[in-house]
Amino acid sequence: MELCADPAALTTWSDAHRVNGRRVALVPTMGALHHGHMALVDEARRHADVVAVSIFVNPLQFNHTDDFTAYPRPIDDDLAICRSHGVDAVYAPVAATMYPAGFQTHVEPGPLGDVLEGAQRPGHFRGVTTVVSKLFNAARPHVAVFGQKDFQQLAIIRRMTIDLDMGIEIVGMPTVRDPDGLAMSSRNRRLDDTQRRAAVCVPASLDAVRAAYAGGERRADELVALGRAVVEQEPLARFEHLELVDADTLQTVATADERTVAVTAVWFGEVRLIDNARVA
Repeated sequence: MELCADPAALTTWSDAHRVNGRRVALVPTMGALHHGHMALVDEARRHADVVAVSIFVNPLQFNHTDDFTAYPRPIDDDLAICRSHGVDAVYAPVAATMYPAGFQTHVEPGPLGDVLEGAQRPGHFRGVTTVVSKLFNAARPHVAVFGQKDFQQLAIIRRMTIDLDMGIEIVGMPTVRDPDGLAMSSRNRRLDDTQRRAAVCVPASLDAVRAAYAGGERRADELVALGRAVVEQEPLARFEHLELVDADTLQTVATADERTVAVTAVWFGEVRLIDNARVA
């Protein structure tokens, strides 16, 4: 497995494969790898000949210093997981390499970045689009794979890739969940045992929305109320939002249909979990 610490090294690795006609895939991550990330690697392997994983905790997409500081960084474990899973290259730069002195250029995500997570976390998606653009420029992949747990992020990256003529195939993978339904996330490591048990209310709230939709309910406000009630029954949960949005525009809807996605965020102590599900 090739370990690259700067963009030039990653580009050299990628170009060596591209010149020999091999398809290159990139799986961008912030580390603290789990089975969900490896599912992305497996999907990348189906679309390409070689797979690179980037591991970088991006300071530009954090709104709070404490959250950035507390984000898990088990780099040795991550490298071991990548090796055991047959990853061909890992790109693990430090912040000073990604954002050297004098850095000042950013990629604006547009209207898709102003709603939902963007409204709650100003500047978050500006940080995402900037770092993903830099990763794409260094890795020069034919295809990049992202998880659908970050539904809005996936939509924004798809739009950016089209708008900026990047010529990269963007593949979205269904959310990988633990047996109790909780979406796998690096942030789950920060939950204590009682919070982890309580966190199942997040997927349960989405299940309640889906069940009500299957039962004939189409009014978005009623569906939201049903999902919110599930979370509010859990004492350790602090509800932030649950919204029903159009899958393409991410605008809230008054009436749900098969294109509607329920997106939610819930706090457990200092840990913020996000999740989503199509209503149909």
